[in-house]
Amino acid sequence: MRVDANGTAIEVEDFGPPDRPAVVLVMGLGMQLVAWPDAFVDTLVAAGYRVVRFDNRDIGLSQKFDQLGVPNLVWESVKHRLGFSVQAPYTVHDMAADTLGVMDALRIESAHVVGVSMGGMIAQRVAIAAPQRVMSLTSIMSSSGARYLPGPKAHVLQALLSRPGGKSEEAIVDHYVHLFQVIGSPGFPMDEAELRRRITVATRRSFHPQGTVRQLTAVAADAHRADELPRIKAPTLVIHGRDDPLVPLPCGNDTARRISGAKFHVVPGMGHDLVPGVVERLLASLLPHLQSVHVP
Repeated sequence: MRVDANGTAIEVEDFGPPDRPAVVLVMGLGMQLVAWPDAFVDTLVAAGYRVVRFDNRDIGLSQKFDQLGVPNLVWESVKHRLGFSVQAPYTVHDMAADTLGVMDALRIESAHVVGVSMGGMIAQRVAIAAPQRVMSLTSIMSSSGARYLPGPKAHVLQALLSRPGGKSEEAIVDHYVHLFQVIGSPGFPMDEAELRRRITVATRRSFHPQGTVRQLTAVAADAHRADELPRIKAPTLVIHGRDDPLVPLPCGNDTARRISGAKFHVVPGMGHDLVPGVVERLLASLLPHLQSVHVP
């Protein structure tokens, strides 16, 4: 279903009884709500939670912002490396406001907010902007955004920024299979046929790379979040893969150290994906974290 969230049409899926404590799942860069594995959602619902997942703005079935143009990623990347301000069509703050708007539309007063990668950054912004709405925060394979933190190695960045070799579905799927093999979990390799099936499903649902560029620019423009993280008071869990080639381990460590009382869990063999094996280890940390928070 589509809801009006922060003045933006956002595609939402809502699972479980509405009177249960809510878990709001926020997805990462260029990824759709279907990237949250059904097993992950089903386990949370079975544990007694209402689970909400949605397409971020500019991706999936949510509202697109093509009227804002496509940023010059090379030029904005140069500015980012040199410490100059990045000009973004919209901001991570805007996407955090979308998340709160989804909660408003579904009449959720407060929720456990769980984000992966860029979604972790959005979740951090939600916890900073509206502490009364966040029962707990979980930031997975994400970053504080501090400028000195390490980034991906050259071959990983090249895979992320490259384009498909053609416009056919096969070329698009081949491209993303390669990308996810580059950034994936070395300790939990996914069968290529299953990876291809997942990517084909997502591609047929929606393919909108322009939105990914705008989202990436928004992430680069969010230059001061690290300094604001100490304001977060929600019980916080930070989970990171020891072998993440896209967002290296120090990024998660820095997030945890900046948030008072945050728990930091490292998953050996985990890269930058949500695959079988990784999902079970995430839930093993996430469920006790959720259950430790008293809900009046």
